[in-house]
Amino acid sequence: MGQAPSALETCINAVGNGRTGFVGYPSNPFYQIQWVKPYNLDVHVTPAAVVRPQTAQDISQVIQCATANGKKIQAKSGGHSYANYGLGGENGAVAIDMVNFQHFRMDNVTWQATVGAGTRLGELTKKMHDAGGRAMAHGVCPDVGTGGHATIGGLGPMSRMWGSCLDHVLEVEIVTADGRIQRASPNQNSDLFWAVKGAAASFGVITEFVFKTHPEPKQVVQYSYTFSFGKQADMAPIYSAWQDMIADPKFDRRFGTMFIMFPLGAIITGTFYGTPAEYEASGIPAKLPKTSNSTLAVNDWLGSLVHDAENEALYLSNLATPFYSKSLAFKPDTLVPTKHFKDIFTWVDKADKGTLLWFIIFDAAGGATNDVAYDGTAYGHRDKILFYQSYVVGFPLLGKTKDFVTGFHEQILAKAPAGAKGTYAGYVDPALTDGQEQYWGGNLDRLMQLKGKWDAGDLFHNPQSVRVKK
Repeated sequence: MGQAPSALETCINAVGNGRTGFVGYPSNPFYQIQWVKPYNLDVHVTPAAVVRPQTAQDISQVIQCATANGKKIQAKSGGHSYANYGLGGENGAVAIDMVNFQHFRMDNVTWQATVGAGTRLGELTKKMHDAGGRAMAHGVCPDVGTGGHATIGGLGPMSRMWGSCLDHVLEVEIVTADGRIQRASPNQNSDLFWAVKGAAASFGVITEFVFKTHPEPKQVVQYSYTFSFGKQADMAPIYSAWQDMIADPKFDRRFGTMFIMFPLGAIITGTFYGTPAEYEASGIPAKLPKTSNSTLAVNDWLGSLVHDAENEALYLSNLATPFYSKSLAFKPDTLVPTKHFKDIFTWVDKADKGTLLWFIIFDAAGGATNDVAYDGTAYGHRDKILFYQSYVVGFPLLGKTKDFVTGFHEQILAKAPAGAKGTYAGYVDPALTDGQEQYWGGNLDRLMQLKGKWDAGDLFHNPQSVRVKK
């Protein structure tokens, strides 16, 4: 005879009422492959259950089951957390997989889109296009889920022009710790709405969003400049010129760009939302370094997203792998002085990396994202103009490979002005001992107060989620 179900399993099974594919447990064959599906294979997590609800009422009842049995809850939309936080980030949580929440409708008067939290960005783009040629700001990895992306921040190449993904959120439906299904907006549960626009995983399970949208840009100019050198140090002047360009307060907001270091050299890639004539008139081409190995393409909106997704796939795979990452956000006055990059890049040349799968990405930010007041939402980086993240993959992931990433981060910190601190919660780093402060900065105190109001029992929990203020 098999082992009798636990009290938690009995409760969740009752909610499922015999529905196929509703819940999986560690005792199920192929539980990790078919149910858990971790993204980072270097972070080992075994949830007590993975539930795939079909309605908000299902979620409400599962929350009650978890509460009654002393279990934590985390929701998973696309499942791309760097530390598997959508699975709880540590053993024993109840993971709510939002895969069945794919609904979509467009109001053709207000042009507001209602979107299920399990919708992935690639599908969202297509649905908005088909519903009237509409668009909004978001990242370019098509398999990232809306639920996490639109509540952490949601940065993409169009964010300098339109703001972050969460800046487009007008209203949400959310299931809170008491099991209630509620609406949150500037006019209803406004404090909760403030919190979920930056830290939703600590406050509830969002089932749907209402987004504002924009007309799709008619033309998009996309470029890629590739530099192949024997040494990373040779690229320091090129990076310095790029950083000077993106640090200009008058830098054209229609322009999103990245500088990507990799084993064979570097790529400057980016997107300009406008016509080729507008691109030339912006003065940007004259500021970019010259190389014979460059490409320039003009696409429509959908074509531009496919192009960006192909570029991103070169360094951020959708496949589950063992990986590690470090990152840092920069204000204009905490940028690393360009005179130091020769030494930093020389350090990269000499470092023992332990893998050929490594990338260091510098991503321009600011623009419209910084138009919102610092405390306008829980998102804590309204004053930042640049993010960097390093990313290494190993089979297996060796200690010296992690040391390379950590060492590069220490090089950056050592050369940056005092006060360089903070990172984007989308680049979650489980090694941070002060993760909450790094992710939410000056908004953390209010978040902790609201945690006491909305989730005093810390039901919605991962290793670096918001805690109740003591």
